[in-house]
Amino acid sequence: MNPSNLSNPIIVSGYGVVSAIGVGKEQTLASLREHRSGIAPVQYLATVHRDMLVGEVKLSFDELMERVGVPSDAEAPQSRTALIGRLALREALQQAALTTPDDYARTALISGTTVGGMDRTEIEASVTPDGQIVHYNYDCGTSTLDIARGFGQFAFVDTISTACSSAANAIGMAVELVRQGHFERVVAGGSEGLSRLHLNGFNTLMILDQQPCRPFDAQRNGINLGEGAAYLVIESEASALRRGVKPLAVVRGFGNACDAYHQTASSPDGEGAVLAMRRALDDAHLQPSDITYINCHGTGTPNNDVSELNALHRVFGDVLPPFSSTKGFTGHTTSASGSIEAAFCLLALQHHFLPVNLNFQTPIDHDYPVLPNAAEQVIPLSRGRRGGLLLNSFAFGGNDSSLILSPYTEPQTPQTLQTPQTPPQAASPQTPTRKVYLLAQTLLAPSVDPNFRDYLAPLESRRFDKLLKRTLCCSLETLRQYPDLVPDAIITATVWGSAISAISFFHDMMRQGEAFLKPTLFMQSTHNTMSSLIAIQTHNHGYNNTHSQLSDSLPHALLDAWLQMQSGRVHSALVGIHDSIPAFDNRSYLLVTADALPPDCHPLAEFTSYSELALLAVKNG
Repeated sequence: MNPSNLSNPIIVSGYGVVSAIGVGKEQTLASLREHRSGIAPVQYLATVHRDMLVGEVKLSFDELMERVGVPSDAEAPQSRTALIGRLALREALQQAALTTPDDYARTALISGTTVGGMDRTEIEASVTPDGQIVHYNYDCGTSTLDIARGFGQFAFVDTISTACSSAANAIGMAVELVRQGHFERVVAGGSEGLSRLHLNGFNTLMILDQQPCRPFDAQRNGINLGEGAAYLVIESEASALRRGVKPLAVVRGFGNACDAYHQTASSPDGEGAVLAMRRALDDAHLQPSDITYINCHGTGTPNNDVSELNALHRVFGDVLPPFSSTKGFTGHTTSASGSIEAAFCLLALQHHFLPVNLNFQTPIDHDYPVLPNAAEQVIPLSRGRRGGLLLNSFAFGGNDSSLILSPYTEPQTPQTLQTPQTPPQAASPQTPTRKVYLLAQTLLAPSVDPNFRDYLAPLESRRFDKLLKRTLCCSLETLRQYPDLVPDAIITATVWGSAISAISFFHDMMRQGEAFLKPTLFMQSTHNTMSSLIAIQTHNHGYNNTHSQLSDSLPHALLDAWLQMQSGRVHSALVGIHDSIPAFDNRSYLLVTADALPPDCHPLAEFTSYSELALLAVKNG
C-alpha cells in the first residue's frame, strides 16, 4: 500500500446481506445480537439428506422470485445463487444511492462464486436411456451476469472463483481497482446457493457435522453448509463525499497468500494464513496490537481450527485480540462467506458490539479469547478508531485471504473533496506505471499432450484428470525457462474450471444417487484447483487468484496481474488460461517488472499499459 492511501482512504458506502439469519441488514443485526442461529434441517434443497443441518435462506425458490421481481414465467430460469445475489446487491446499491442505469454504467461489479448455476442444472438435467446426462450448466460467469442483469449494464463485470475465499478476493481486487484509479467505485462480494453437488461433495470428505457446528471448541466435529450473499460498495472517499453519500467504514488492508500444502487441508502451522494476515496488516500500515477483533474463518473442522489458532499465535503472539467464528449463525456459506462476514463486521462497527462464537464451551488445549454466547461484548471504541477488525477467509487449495475494516473518520478539510464534477466511468490511473515484460510463454496445442512423466510423479499422473495434468505441464514448462525466478503471483483464467472432474462427480450423483461418491472428483472440481496445484507443486506462497468470466476470463486475469505489479507488491506473475470445453486450451505467460528481469535475458515483449498487455488475450485466441 502506498502511504498516500492513508490520506485517501477507500471506503464502504453501502452494503447488503442475505443469509440464513435474515434478508437484509435489519434482520441480520437482530439475529446477531439475539444470538439466533439459522442452522436447521434441510427445508428447500431437493436432497435425500433431509436431516442434514444447513444454513438455508428462509425463502423458497418462488418466494425468492417474488422478492426479486422476476416473473414466474420468465424465459430464462434463475439460479438460487443469482436470486439471492440480486437481493443482497439491491440493498447495497440502494444504501449507496446508486439507483439509476447511469449509476450502474459508471460502476464495476466483481462477484465470487463456485457453485454458480449448479442448482438449475440439478433441476433441469436428465439421464438419457443410454446413460448420458443432458443439460449441464455449471458456469460461474453467467451466474454473475444473471445477478447484474436485474439492474442494468455495469461498466465492468468479473467473477472470482477461489472456493471459500472468493468473495474476500473480489473485495481485494475492488480495492485495488479504486486505489489505482481505474474506477471510482466497485461493488464487490459473492453469492452462493446450496446445491446437491457441493452438499454431497463435502459429505464425501466426511467433514459435515450432524449437530450444530462448534468452531474452536474441543468437541468440534465439522461444518454445517450454508448459503447466502453479500455485496459491499467500495469507492474513493472523494467520490462518496462528492455524491453526498456517508462513508460507513474504511477498507484499510487486504492480503492474500497460498498455503501451498494440500488441496483441502490447512497446514499445521497455518503458513498461508500467517502470510495473508501479515500482508493485510502491512497493507493497512497497522501493527497486530491495533486489531480490536478477529472474525475467524473458523469452520469447526478439527484441522482448520487448530491451524488457524496456530496462525493467530504466530501473528499476534500470546495476547490474542477477542475473536469468534460466526459460522454457527449461518453455516459455512463457502464462496460468499468473506463478504457475508464482512457485512457482520460492518454491523459490529456501526452498532458497537462483537459477534459471539455460538456453541463454544470448551477450549481446545488452553484458554484463548474466543467470544462465547454470553453477555454482549462491546468494541473498545478508542482502540477501534485507530485500528480495525480483521476478517479471515480460507479456501481449498490453501487460498488464504484477510481483510481489515476500520471505522471512518471525517476528513479535516472536506470542502476540498467536494468539487462539483461528473465522475468518469473509469478514472485515469493515479499510480506511476511500471513497465511489464513478457519473459516466457508456453502454448499447448489442444490435440497434443506433453509427456506427463517429464513433469509429474507417477502417482500424480494417475490421480489428476487430464486438464490438471496439462495445466501443470504447461505452467512448469514456462517456469523451467527461468528456473531461478520464483513468481510472486499465480493467476489463472478459466471458464469451466476442472469440468472433467465436476461433470464426472455430477454424473455419478445423477446415476447412482447421493451415496458412495468419490471425494477425489469433488476435490478437483473447484475452479481454483489449477492455481492451487501449481502453487503446491512449486511450494509457492505468493498471491493466488482465479478469474472465471466467460471470454473475459484471461483479460481479467491479466488485469489482476497488472494491478498487483503496479502496486509494487508483486514483481513477477505466472498467468495462465486453462480449460477443457469445448477443447483443451492451455496457455501460460511469465510476466515481470523491470526489477525482476534476470540478467542478460531477452524479453519477448514489453507493455507500458494494461490495454497493451490485454492484447495477449487477443493475439493467442
